[in-house]
Amino acid sequence: MKVVAIVQARMGSTRLPRKVLADIQGHPMLWYVIHRARAATTLDEVVVATTTQSRDQAIVDFCRENGVSCFRGREEDVLDRYYQAALEREADVVVRITSDCPLIDPSIIDKVVRSFLLGQCDYASNVMVRTYPRGLDTEVMTLRALEQAWINAGEPYQRVHVTPYIYENPSTFRLLSVTGDGDYSQYRWTVDTEQDLELVRAVYTRLKGRECYLDDVLKLMDREPGLADINRAIAQKSLREG
Repeated sequence: MKVVAIVQARMGSTRLPRKVLADIQGHPMLWYVIHRARAATTLDEVVVATTTQSRDQAIVDFCRENGVSCFRGREEDVLDRYYQAALEREADVVVRITSDCPLIDPSIIDKVVRSFLLGQCDYASNVMVRTYPRGLDTEVMTLRALEQAWINAGEPYQRVHVTPYIYENPSTFRLLSVTGDGDYSQYRWTVDTEQDLELVRAVYTRLKGRECYLDDVLKLMDREPGLADINRAIAQKSLREG
């Protein structure tokens, strides 16, 4: 069984254009996402899925320079991009990761993947019931579930966000929610705005760019509670906002 993580990435973010290659302690944000995903022991391969837009050639170049597999597909129909990338890489299990999560934790990726494999389900994630900080999101699905979504999802937001058709149809798919030992959902560690980027840069600066994972960052937040105020006012876009 081949488990493939697909990282969606594009330069045309509406809130923070070019964020995917924004510098954090000497590396582009995408470098951290790939580096951390590759540290997960349950993954057989990590692939970047970008678009055919000319501006995303920069992402293709980054992948080439860093020895990362790259797939190019449709910009707005991200569900199609995922499905076609999964077919090309001959994936049996697809792990969805987004490129705006430079603090994603490989141990949490492994936890969700192992829960999926043991649970004999169609879809598992740590986002249906949030206990982890936003930015550690991991979704795992069978190729068949992804294919069913690709065939049947008709709403625009279902095509943009890849997985809503699956978790919105619990009578069709076997779903598994993976939660943590505590509730840290009040933290926002994803990067969608300048304030989000400022917070992540502050984290890496204080931890001096070392391998820092969930517990390390939580301890930092406890020591410096003001850090969370940097992006506390940022509202997460709704699914239907794209």
